[in-house]
Amino acid sequence: MLQISHIHHIAIICSNYEVSKHFYTQILGFPIINETYRDARRSYKLDLAISNNQQIELFSFPSPPARPSRPEAQGLRHLAFAVKDLEACIHHLNSQDVPTEDIRLDELTGKRFTFFADPDGLPLELYEE
Repeated sequence: MLQISHIHHIAIICSNYEVSKHFYTQILGFPIINETYRDARRSYKLDLAISNNQQIELFSFPSPPARPSRPEAQGLRHLAFAVKDLEACIHHLNSQDVPTEDIRLDELTGKRFTFFADPDGLPLELYEE
């Protein structure tokens, strides 16, 4: 049996590197670990810290095809971030002109959550712990 300890990273391909870099670093506040330009691929790779052992890898590629997010398509549904104060996070996102959905209640856990999207429409969730 595999002994997986945690998710190491989540890879995201963006359509506009500078816009997405600003969104993930300045609006969501993820610190930059490393930024690399790969000349052979004409692509940036930006490593962002979520926690001590979890990362987002943000990639740029020339003309990546769009991926449908709505209606919900088969495959990865969304990326969820755990937060302590849901209202404060919603207020921050809205103050940065990032719209959020209404707060919902997880019927199974009783926890509150909301959804918003990154600059490419990737569904992101804030899940209150």
